[in-house]
Amino acid sequence: MRGWWREISGLVLPVSCGGCGLPRVELCEECRAELHGGVPRRVRPVPEPAGLPVVHAAAPYENAVRALLLAHKERGALGLAGALGRALAAAVRAGTGRTGGTGPLLLVPVPSARRAVAARGHDPTRRIALAAAGELRRCGVPARVVPVLRQRRAVADQAGLDACRRRENLAGALGVVAGSGRLLADGRVVLVDDLLTTGASLAEAARAVDEARGHGPVGHGTGQAAVVAVSPSAFEINRNCP
Repeated sequence: MRGWWREISGLVLPVSCGGCGLPRVELCEECRAELHGGVPRRVRPVPEPAGLPVVHAAAPYENAVRALLLAHKERGALGLAGALGRALAAAVRAGTGRTGGTGPLLLVPVPSARRAVAARGHDPTRRIALAAAGELRRCGVPARVVPVLRQRRAVADQAGLDACRRRENLAGALGVVAGSGRLLADGRVVLVDDLLTTGASLAEAARAVDEARGHGPVGHGTGQAAVVAVSPSAFEINRNCP
């Protein structure tokens, strides 16, 4: 019911830009340029967790981009999913353009905790992933969302944890829906999330997918992941990373 109300209210109530607050527009041109104007880059958190796939990000997590992600995730600005999905699709293309492999792109979103989804009234990463898959298909790239990851146990809120504690908190926490191994073997897997901080979530997601597939790293030998945003320092450090 809560998600339904947010969908309806977004159509009938006055809106303002999720990035800067400019009235009467959900996303102004300046904030759109900040989200889409850069070139997606390969990024690495420091320290880098073991098992982290190759990650590409569309933009640094600052200013308008930070505000847009928070507006979509925490304030129910669901109309922003299209713009955020377009940014995520660009990051996906930046990574998969460097790899071989056959079959469609399988976008596997990192799942949110059930209590977080219930509190927000929606799953932000899955919503952005669906928008990204649609954008990729419009560009002629076969892609679909495969939401097969599940939390196998409760985890603590990550917000107050450092990199080491995040890894400990998430170790073994994710699993794949039974019978999904064959499905994941039929395409090029790309793990997707809205934000990269320490990389613990993506590393754990990669471990779970590898285990389900039974062999080799994610994505037919080249683990790939894509996010909308990453910390500004990681984005700048990897400006010229091949």
